[in-house]
Amino acid sequence: MPTPIKRTVFFISDGTGLTAEALGHSLLTQFENVEFKQVRIPFLDSIEKAQEAVARINLQSEIDGMRAIVFTTLINADLAAIVHQADAFCLPYFETFLAPLEAELGQKSSHTVGRSHGSADSSDYKKRIESINYTLAHDDGITDRDLAEADVILVAVSRCGKTPTSLYLAMQFGLKAANFPLIPEDFDRGRLPGTLEKHRSKLFGLTIQPERLHQIREERRADSKYASLANCRYEIAEAEKMMRREGIRWLDSSTKSIEEISTTILQELKLR
Repeated sequence: MPTPIKRTVFFISDGTGLTAEALGHSLLTQFENVEFKQVRIPFLDSIEKAQEAVARINLQSEIDGMRAIVFTTLINADLAAIVHQADAFCLPYFETFLAPLEAELGQKSSHTVGRSHGSADSSDYKKRIESINYTLAHDDGITDRDLAEADVILVAVSRCGKTPTSLYLAMQFGLKAANFPLIPEDFDRGRLPGTLEKHRSKLFGLTIQPERLHQIREERRADSKYASLANCRYEIAEAEKMMRREGIRWLDSSTKSIEEISTTILQELKLR
C-alpha cells in the first residue's frame, strides 16, 4: 500500500464549527490514502480573528509545503472574504449552497450565525436534554423504571456498543434510549431480563464478532474469564440464540460506526 499523503484541513466557522466538520468529514472519508491533520477554528466573529486565522493557515501551508484545505461556514461576507484570501484551497459551504437556495425559494436567508446548533427552537432543545438525561439514567440496566417512555431499548452482551449508540440516539435525534446487558444468568433462565417482555416492540439487539469482543474486553480486564475468547464465543452464541428465539431484530456492530448502527435502528423500528 502506498505511503499516505499528508494534508492539513481547517474547519472554520462563526459558530461551533460542527456543520463545517460534518460536511468535511463526509467528504474526507472518501480519500483512503490521505492522512488528514484536522484543525477546528470556531467562533470566528471579528476581523482580528479572521486575520489570525489567515496567518495560521498560511504558516501551516508553508510548513507542509502544500496549501491547506479549508472548509468554512461563515455567514458574515466580510469575514469570509478575508479568510478566503489565505494560501489554501477553500470550500465555502454557505456560498456554495445558500445563494442557489435563495434563488429557488425567491427570498433572502436570515444570515443568522449559529442557527443550525442554537437553542432557538426551545421545544426541540428541551426534548434533546430530556432524552439525554433519560438515556443516562437507563444505561446498562441501571433501572427498569419508566421503560414505557423509551423510544428504543438496546440489548446486547457487555461491550457491544450499547452505551455510545444510546447516547448518540439521544443527542442526535432526541430519542429516549435505554439499554440492558444480556448476562449469563439470562442465558441460564432462557428468557429475557424481567421487565423487557412487555416492551418487546421497542427492543433492538446488538452483536459482535467474538474475536473483536475479546480484544475490547482484554483492554478493560486483561487475562480474565470475562475477556477470554472462549467466554466471548459462549456469550455471543447464547445472545444470538436468545434474540432469534425471541424475535428481536439485531445487527453485528463489529465493523459498523455508531452513525450506521443508529441509522439502521431508526429504519428497522421506524423511529422519527
